[in-house]
Amino acid sequence: MSRMIFAHRGLSGRYPENTMAAFEAALQTGAHGIELDVQLSKDGQLVIIHDEEVNRTTDGTGYIRDFKYEDIKQLDAGSWFNKASYGIAIPTLDEVFEWATKQNNHLMINVELKNDVIRYEGMEEKVLALINRYGISDRIILSSFNPESLRKIRMLDSDIQIGYLILGMQKNAVTVAENIGANAIHCEAVFALSEYGQKAIERGLPLRVYTINTLSEGEKLLAAGTEVIMTDYPDLFMQK
Repeated sequence: MSRMIFAHRGLSGRYPENTMAAFEAALQTGAHGIELDVQLSKDGQLVIIHDEEVNRTTDGTGYIRDFKYEDIKQLDAGSWFNKASYGIAIPTLDEVFEWATKQNNHLMINVELKNDVIRYEGMEEKVLALINRYGISDRIILSSFNPESLRKIRMLDSDIQIGYLILGMQKNAVTVAENIGANAIHCEAVFALSEYGQKAIERGLPLRVYTINTLSEGEKLLAAGTEVIMTDYPDLFMQK
């Protein structure tokens, strides 16, 4: 994988995050990939939303795990962002994959498993089954802050790309990533630009850095050998 730009939660700087509108807009910018977040509903549906609760990005309140998808899809996930986005729904991972397999869509898809706060039993199996159903494993990266979840993914699938997600300056990140069979480390700029980030690259663990929204910072990271820049504004980077 050469130097790439991923749209963080879609083109989330200009559209409601983690919605089909944001993903389609990211595709139109020419971005190389998108990053999105998966939670599990009460009835076992893989739904695309960053927070464990619906409060911040919808007109509802409560935890995703307490809603059936029939109720989740009735929520307004757009008007918190702007009036023009009123009525936009929370999509499922199934919907995203169906969209991703349409003609002229070759985006890489980084699926973050949001299982580090709430441990969603069976999430790994559900996600892998859906990937296999659509036959797009070569376009998927699975990431999580939960190393045990990623270890499970690796046990279930020896080939799928795994990204170990970290916050800040986690000095043992390379050791953990190697132990769980990760292909890369997903990190913040402070780690990527440190001696630990350089050690990761030297050990064959590419760095995918979030969330970078200025060209100057992006250029610095690319010069340091970063593989992927994740940004809320992929249009800025693709116009350069």
